[in-house]
Amino acid sequence: MNFKRVVVSGLSALTPLGNDLKTTWDNLVAGHSGIAPITLFDASAYDSRIAGEVKNFDPEAFMPFKQTKRMDRFSQFAVAGAKMLLENAAYQITPDNAEDVGVIMGVGLGGLHTIEVYHEKLLASGPGKISPFMIPMLISNMAPGQVAIFTGAKGPNIITTTACASALHAIGCAWNEILLGRCVSVITGGVEATITPLGVAGFTALKALSTKNNDHPQKASRPFDKERDGFVIGEGAGLLLLESLESAQARGATIYAEIVGYGASCDAYHMTAPHESGEGMARAMRSALKSAGLQPEAIDHINAHATSTFLNDVTETKAIKQLFGSHAPHIKISATKSMTGHLLGAAGGVESVFSALALHEGIIPGTINLDNPDPDCDLDYVSNGSEHRQCQYAMCNSFGFGGTNASVIFKRWEG
Repeated sequence: MNFKRVVVSGLSALTPLGNDLKTTWDNLVAGHSGIAPITLFDASAYDSRIAGEVKNFDPEAFMPFKQTKRMDRFSQFAVAGAKMLLENAAYQITPDNAEDVGVIMGVGLGGLHTIEVYHEKLLASGPGKISPFMIPMLISNMAPGQVAIFTGAKGPNIITTTACASALHAIGCAWNEILLGRCVSVITGGVEATITPLGVAGFTALKALSTKNNDHPQKASRPFDKERDGFVIGEGAGLLLLESLESAQARGATIYAEIVGYGASCDAYHMTAPHESGEGMARAMRSALKSAGLQPEAIDHINAHATSTFLNDVTETKAIKQLFGSHAPHIKISATKSMTGHLLGAAGGVESVFSALALHEGIIPGTINLDNPDPDCDLDYVSNGSEHRQCQYAMCNSFGFGGTNASVIFKRWEG
């Protein structure tokens, strides 16, 4: 079988750093934080009262008011992100190509806000007051479903729900669809919107969220720092248009990067904690290298999962050392969650956008708040601001509850 080459020909971002790609990237490179006090609900009684919210989002800028009322916030993000993506890619879906365009997205939790709203209504007014739109609003596959409705994409329509690895698994699945010739292009990445009372309470109960920096929210997300005390919950969308190389070249598309490798693994160990050795994470990265036909020394840059939790940051550092050996200290590692917070199922989408732009722009985003490095986290986390550097290969990592791991490798486009 002749495998297709797969390139990234479009990007979009809707994040705590900005409501479009350029604003998000500029703020990321400048080292600005998108973390602030929660405004989406009254969090005054919560131990964690900060989040990476998408600010001043207006869904009616992307769809009619009637449709917005029939969507949870995560689906609104998906449609907005897809419309910005197709505009960025200058890509038109027509009756002639619609069946060759897929939508494969990652969502971790789906419509948690919708569940909360209608559960309260059920208790207050009984089952007769439940909207017929409740179920279609909350199910996670409504994100790619709504994107297909709004764009006309009639190819494979799939959701991956694998906790914090959801978006990266979606990107890997999309890569495979084009690689095997099943699609010409795929709208992929991840979306999430779970900054809700139940979402924040649940992660706080797990002792997963930062609670020490409510008065200094921009200092709260501090991957690899000795004073880290948990992640900061975020929301948003990070989408990529993947396209066969021949299609992208035929239409004169801007190519941001090429995807050359993807790997996945499972720790088979614990519901929430990674295996302390990091061997599962290392296997996902090794599998990505194998599929790309690369040696470890080829990787110049890693956008790390780097959640700002004690276990993840130490374990990911161990995994990188385990796989890359003597090359590990020479890899430029970015922990962009220090600025965006943790977007859960959307994390790998947003961070893949950052990985592609890092190669395209020749800029490695810095890591903020790394003021007192953990002695067990002793690699090059680019903590003195963003660096201008031309890299050839970038790896993006995502690791989720249940021990699920994913890695994707991007190659700088030089065509």
